[in-house]
Amino acid sequence: MADAQTDLFRRINRILIVKPSALGDIVHSMPFLHALRQRFPWVRIDWVVAHGLHTFLAGHPMINRLWVIKKDQWKKLGRLRLTLKEIENLRQGLAEQHYDVCIDLSGLFRSGVISAFSKAPVRLGFKESDEGSPFFYTHKIHGSMNIHAIDRYLKIAEFMGCHTDRIAYPFAPFNPNPSICKGLPEKYVIISPSAGKPANRWPAQRYGELASRLDLPVVVIASGAEADIAQEVVDASKGNAVSIAGRTGLKDLLAVIQNAECFICNDTGPMHMAAALNVPVFAIFGPANPVRTGPYGTIHTVIQKDYPCAPCYARHPCRKWGFRCMQDLGVNEVFDIIREKMS
Repeated sequence: MADAQTDLFRRINRILIVKPSALGDIVHSMPFLHALRQRFPWVRIDWVVAHGLHTFLAGHPMINRLWVIKKDQWKKLGRLRLTLKEIENLRQGLAEQHYDVCIDLSGLFRSGVISAFSKAPVRLGFKESDEGSPFFYTHKIHGSMNIHAIDRYLKIAEFMGCHTDRIAYPFAPFNPNPSICKGLPEKYVIISPSAGKPANRWPAQRYGELASRLDLPVVVIASGAEADIAQEVVDASKGNAVSIAGRTGLKDLLAVIQNAECFICNDTGPMHMAAALNVPVFAIFGPANPVRTGPYGTIHTVIQKDYPCAPCYARHPCRKWGFRCMQDLGVNEVFDIIREKMS
């Protein structure tokens, strides 16, 4: 590292990470957190996180404080007065901490503004970030949009002099929930049929048909809001699947996933948990880009139609009729790939 760059981080004592969401992105941030803590073991590290996802980071031994924001409610006009008060409290609170370095891993206008709130003399972010957020950074790092998110985040760690040759996922402590884990089969496969965007969902009925063909029983996971999707899988599974949708907190999911034989899913947050826990993942991708957001590691398999229009990031005209990259992917094709890999 150049002398000037070394001096930049020589005497730092307080770091703020801005990465409010989403779940998969926060999982992707764990190797960055690990590299940062190894390089700066004495430093106080705080984290800005969205309400709801804060439970995933709660009690983390590498994080000193969570700044929890209700960002999903900031756009509600009926809540404008409360939102403005929350933002002002955040601005004042962050400024009072006297952070030496602020790192924006999100790269959005909102996260850029939060970086400015920190008043840190060194504010790091990606040169390619959206919505004008680089305006708020003092140092802009080239992260590239053509590599995996984990490798992209580690570009900033490298800039800070961290060693990034070892990928580690330091999750907050979690314990199995007896009311859930004791009722699971000794060996099982997990199916996660949800996705953040409808365009990224393979039809639930096909997941159910796939479940009916597997040799092991299937546990279907989903949030409470998507319990109906999980039930569609169960209904089509011919008795080979059970749903625990809505029964697990984020840390409970880690305990359920770590004991699975494999994990079959769309592009979704729990997929990245499974990859981090070294559970073989079979990820069904359509308009999303597995290079950026696929399961990280060599033991995982991405199943995607080889169409010249993919990935289109859900912007292709065929969205009017349902994305053909998902609709054209049959159960037989997916089953054959899983059977071959798991045999």
